[in-house]
This record gives sequence, C-alpha cells and structure tokens, in this order.
Amino acid sequence: MPSDALAIFRALADPTRLRIFHLLRAMELSIGELAQVLGQSQPRVSRHVKILADAGLAERRKEGSWVFLGLGKDDCVAPLFAAMDDWSRDGDDAWVVADRARLAAVRADRAAAAARYFAEHAEEWDAIRSLHVPESAVEQRILAMLSDGPIGHMVDIGTGTGRMIELVGGRASSALGIDRSPEMLRLARVKIAEAGLDHAELRQGDMYALPLGDGSADLVILHQVLHFAQHPAAAIAEAARLLGAGGRLLIVDFASHELEDLRTRDAHVRLGFADHQIDGWFQAAGLGFDRVEELVGDALTVKLWLGVRGRRAELKAVS
Repeated sequence: MPSDALAIFRALADPTRLRIFHLLRAMELSIGELAQVLGQSQPRVSRHVKILADAGLAERRKEGSWVFLGLGKDDCVAPLFAAMDDWSRDGDDAWVVADRARLAAVRADRAAAAARYFAEHAEEWDAIRSLHVPESAVEQRILAMLSDGPIGHMVDIGTGTGRMIELVGGRASSALGIDRSPEMLRLARVKIAEAGLDHAELRQGDMYALPLGDGSADLVILHQVLHFAQHPAAAIAEAARLLGAGGRLLIVDFASHELEDLRTRDAHVRLGFADHQIDGWFQAAGLGFDRVEELVGDALTVKLWLGVRGRRAELKAVS
C-alpha cells in the first residue's frame, strides 16, 4: 500500500539505517554489536532500529538483557535487496566494504567468547561424556533414524550450542533452535554462522510454552534436554503440539540409571527414562512410536525414541 511504501523509503533514506539494513542481511546482530560496527552509541542505534522495525524492515527479539535484530518478513525485504543488488552491479560502495570488515571483527569476538566458554566448561562436559558412548556414535544413529524421509521444517528444543541444527539442519527446508539461555544462544549463533546455515534461526523461548503455532513443524528434536525437565510429560506434549500429520518427534536421552551424582553435581532432574514412560507420554500427546534404539556405554545407556503424529505402532527396540 502507498503508506507502507512511504514508511519503507523514509526508513531507508537515512545512511545509518541503510547500513543497518545491509548488516542485518549478513547476520542477526545485537544492539551493542551494531553500535560497535557503526561506531555510534547504543541509544542512537536503538532509535534507528525502531524506525526500521516500525517500517517492517527489521524485527527485534529480546534474549535476557540483550536485544537481537533480524530482517523483517521476506516479502517486504526481498524486493528491496533485489533492487539494491541491481543498482550495485558495478561494485559495492566503500561504506559497505568497510562495514563488512568491522562485521568480521564482531564475528571474531563471538568466536573468541565461545572458545573461552567451551574451555571453561570442558571438564564438566567431558566427565559426563566419559560415562556413555561417544557423541559421534549417537550422531550417526540420529542421522540413520532420520534418513527415510525429508526433514522439512525442523525445530530443535533446548538447542544449546546448536549442534543438532549443525548436524541435521542442512537437510531441512528451515531450522529453528530454541533455548532459554542467552549465553547458549550466543554460542549457537557462532556455530551456525561457521556452518553457513543461512536458513537457520535461533530464538529464546521456554520448552513449556513454545512461540510457534500448532502443526508448524515436520521434525522436532529434544536432544539431551528431557532429563533437565521438571515436567517431562508437559514438555513432550508441547513439542508434539508443533507437529502436523506425519510429523516426527525425536528424543535423545539416557535410559533409567542410578547415578545420583548427575542430580547433585549437574542439575539432572530425572535420572533417565524407561521405554514405558516415553510410550505413555507419546500416547497422551497423540503420537505413536516409530521405533526406539539404544547405545550402551560404560555407566549410561543413550536411548533414541522416535514418535510420529497419527501413527500407532508396536514398540521396537534396536541396539
């Protein structure tokens, strides 16, 4: 409509806002990161971002104390970028080149922060991993279980560092990672950018109240998340709500065990799960078992439970 066009072109008439628009095309950025690239104060950048958001050219998303910016809806921004690309066929303007160089510095800062975090927590993760089979074996089994059909729209609940998106997201038409922790999402953002998964998105959210509509996903993954859940049945029901007909829910977690140290030291709420528990929760959520597989480790057994919306099948265990 004319009023929308007027707001769009007014928003892009300012050089700083045009620079922000180009930067968001490359990656999601926080207000602070934009300020770093632009060499301007955060309040000033926030004012520019509000104008872009009001015009539908950018979207703001709060994660803890940070606010992240992404592009607006594709039907609004895509024609603008197509025109800009056509106008700049003879080469980019100097400010575009300079902003890209400063953006590379932001990427480097993120990667350095991620490296520090991993180094500080490596001993904790290694201690747990030593109790079960190697992650590479688990990931091979995940890929095998999901190899018999297209992925479609994927949602990874409790995405953590984004490893499941990194592993499976390349086969998905779109991928969304959700986590409550802003720190984890910042780590995931680094991993996903390094993997070149431009169709993947990250969002802060609660696994009991996901910011998505019913039937909006084809595959939902809960990878090593359920043992942290106070209410596993509710978490499974909410994950299942996202699935359309034939949609799949994959849960990767531990079989029942008695390692109390994981409860006291690593905040595990549940000491693994039995097949009949998962089966009951699947049934209550309207899912049927496709199959369950297990990988036996030294002290912990990793289980993979795959449920399907609208299917009721016999529980088949595979080692």
